[in-house]
Amino acid sequence: MPDNPLSTDLNHILDHTRDLWDELRGERIFITGGTGFFGCWLLESFLWANQKLDLGARAVVLTRRPDSVKRSLPHLMLDPSIHLHEGDVRNFEFPKGECSHIIHAATESNAKLSDENPVLILDTIIEGTRHTLDFAVHCKARKFLLTSSGAVYGKQPSDLTHIPEDYPGAPDPLDPRSAYGIGKRTAEQLCALYQKHYGVSSTIARCFAFVGPYLPLDIHFAIGNFLRDVMNGGSIVIKGDGTPYRSYLYAADLAIWLCTILLRGTPGRAYNVGSEESISIAEVAKRVVRSVSSNVKIEIQGRKQKNQTLERYVPSTQKAITELNLRQTIDLDQAIQHTVQFLKSKTQEF
Repeated sequence: MPDNPLSTDLNHILDHTRDLWDELRGERIFITGGTGFFGCWLLESFLWANQKLDLGARAVVLTRRPDSVKRSLPHLMLDPSIHLHEGDVRNFEFPKGECSHIIHAATESNAKLSDENPVLILDTIIEGTRHTLDFAVHCKARKFLLTSSGAVYGKQPSDLTHIPEDYPGAPDPLDPRSAYGIGKRTAEQLCALYQKHYGVSSTIARCFAFVGPYLPLDIHFAIGNFLRDVMNGGSIVIKGDGTPYRSYLYAADLAIWLCTILLRGTPGRAYNVGSEESISIAEVAKRVVRSVSSNVKIEIQGRKQKNQTLERYVPSTQKAITELNLRQTIDLDQAIQHTVQFLKSKTQEF
């Protein structure tokens, strides 16, 4: 059987989390959203540590389509330490037995769905979080991690270069496009309530923008679209003016941060998760093209307007740095190169 093409990244994750995993020795964990971008990296990391450190741990993964994910991700979902539990996050039947740790990573951030059915997004986030917290109470989970979002802050002021966890802003409740951010704010509030009233020890990861293997290339993530276009040999089209600022953390660093926040984070705390390297969308496109030595053209269709304020979506991660000793260990250029290498190899079975 060919080697896992992520082995270098997985060894990197293990090198930075080795002291954490012993807490899961012999335990059973529960993961929602295990087939998404975050979930796949969490499962890859879990299985790698489970094997290398002989943890004897098990994972129950909630999915609506177990047969489908077995076919699409066989090296993950057919591992004997993984049990697929069929159900919808809003109303799944509770698995029997205890689970020591729960990672609630199920969410739907698709911009198309957000436009077409924001009520479904809001309902899935809120009811899914409440039901998963109910399961945490039922199964006597010791720790609970919620993957939240930087969307909870609402629009980042143009003069605030890096948004901290104590920023008091919020999404506009009268804007239907705020359903995702408001849903995540409510999910965080539910974690706080369940911690106070039921003793569920929860930590929150407010996640920003990322790049890496398993990132969807065909939805609203700009860097994913750029990678898709470059890999297909087509031109990159930026419909806006290219000036909005983003930052991108590589998926291997994301896995390190999420595992650390779950296992070492302070209960009741929220931590921003992302890179502090601010970069314009236009520059992201240039770096993607440069990473594959491509002659792909970049077309910027929008024009910057006079007196236009800058749009930003960039976190301050000082709390994670000072409290949990977390760092960005892989820069954006390396992250893009690693992702391109994976995309080129993904047709191989492993």
